[in-house]
Amino acid sequence: MAPRRLLLVGEGNFSFAVALSETLDPNTSLTATCPQRSADLARDLVVRENLRRLRERDVLAEDGEVHVALCRGQGGTPADKPMREWHNSWQVVAMAALGGFILSDVHPFNCKALPGYKCTGYRSQDKSFHIEGALNHIFTRSLPFESLQPRISRIKLGDQWFSFLEPEVLVGKLNRGFLEAPSCHPIKTINEKLIAELGKAFPLKRLKCSSPLLLQGDASVLTSHNPDILSTAFWVSLHEDNSNFESLTSGITQYMEDFLVSFSELSLPKSARRDSKEEAHEGTFGQAKVCLRPSLLVHIQAVIQAPDFLPGSLHILSGPVFQRCCISPFTMPAFHETLYILGFNKNLKDSCVQSLLDHLKGILDNLLTQTWLEGSERSSSVEFVFQPTGERYMITVKSQNFGPDCVKDLIIGSVTTSATSVIHKDQCFVCVCMNLDLLAMLVWDISDWRMLWTSDSRFLKNFAPGKIEPFKSYSLYPPYYVHDISFWLDEKKRFDEVEFHTLARAVSQDTVISIQFLSRFQHPKTEQVSLCYRLTYQTCDKALTQKQVASMQSQLRKEIQQRLHVTPR
Repeated sequence: MAPRRLLLVGEGNFSFAVALSETLDPNTSLTATCPQRSADLARDLVVRENLRRLRERDVLAEDGEVHVALCRGQGGTPADKPMREWHNSWQVVAMAALGGFILSDVHPFNCKALPGYKCTGYRSQDKSFHIEGALNHIFTRSLPFESLQPRISRIKLGDQWFSFLEPEVLVGKLNRGFLEAPSCHPIKTINEKLIAELGKAFPLKRLKCSSPLLLQGDASVLTSHNPDILSTAFWVSLHEDNSNFESLTSGITQYMEDFLVSFSELSLPKSARRDSKEEAHEGTFGQAKVCLRPSLLVHIQAVIQAPDFLPGSLHILSGPVFQRCCISPFTMPAFHETLYILGFNKNLKDSCVQSLLDHLKGILDNLLTQTWLEGSERSSSVEFVFQPTGERYMITVKSQNFGPDCVKDLIIGSVTTSATSVIHKDQCFVCVCMNLDLLAMLVWDISDWRMLWTSDSRFLKNFAPGKIEPFKSYSLYPPYYVHDISFWLDEKKRFDEVEFHTLARAVSQDTVISIQFLSRFQHPKTEQVSLCYRLTYQTCDKALTQKQVASMQSQLRKEIQQRLHVTPR
């Protein structure tokens, strides 16, 4: 176990630090500070003696802690009972963010556990502080915001290389490997639990997920299951790349090289292959378009049309998907899906579908309704909501106590029974698609989807192999900042609100957690239309300051003018 290193801020006569040092194990280092000058402290014999005993201790380490004890209400966080108004507090989380710290724990201040400690009060006066209800605030270092740039990536189609620029909003979200063999991420854990339980009732066949890139010619398979899904896809333009591969990758990190390799296996369908030199000369593929897979449902036909498809076995495909979407607590531009496909004789359709749904409901209910803490039981249940088409169900979780807004109906997936195959004409198929990220959030009580994508090593330390326990965040009560933005619309251009949200995500590095429409104004003379929105900025794992937010807001004003063709007011 690594040694602990503590820093005390705002000491009076250092008796607290001395008393605390007597209770710590020998491997713990302690540093104490106070606002008074050394010359003033030297006049007090008690202070001088305490300082002598403390000067042998160490400084704050990378994994160190800063402890700040405050009287009741001073912190300005919900941990205070009652909580003071923000302006009448130390605004402790916002002040700590200026130094790159996040609040990781809060617990009652217990002076009885520190024999010899004497509270000196304000500026070392004899009048003591009221310590009833006082709290000890524990701060830790935050990971810094990194100015990551979109990467230029290469893929091979047939015998030719192409390059493309990854979407800005997905920087840091491609090729994370959460579902890969070495991973201990909760998304993989929940996926493996589902598969293991379903394997008790059905023969399984696990399939390897291909590259998430789809060619424009394959886009028709998307609309067969969701006509609106194309509008949410991330489209990227491919450009012929004849540059030397070795020179392109020279000096690039191993992470980048892995990304290039993973996308190099995408094969070109026969319908789109170049049949002549003439087509190549005309640049048929010089401006080819592809999209990042918005759902695993696009692979249904490829699975059931495969020669080795086994009726009666549950075929399983798991992988990342990407969708443009508006900002909300439970919508995400990148997440992981798992797809189950079961084929069976037409005469057994009703019984087979019901059997799969019954098993799935039992597994999900067991995961979502369980006793975690003594005397504490969660109230959640799964329902399959029948859609008017008669061929589709939505998998809905009804939860009474999940999330800050007490969401009661959360859709985590769908069930489709309309798939057909020209190869297996006597077969019916049922396809179940589930959002693993949302399911993991429900199971571990993770209220913010962004936490699943953090690079902070403290996140994975919450998850012990084989155990499901409530997630404890290491960033408590992060401050939020509110900014309004208004702009004139271009009469000749259609305003895309989803693109506005997507741009806000990218510019703010996912720190915008809410975009609220406030008002629409039409100028009485020019008839030009103006829209006004309110943006709320907040992180879940990093220190965020007002200055950083102001810079992001300023950059957003520039970006919407250039990309959305609007005029900021």
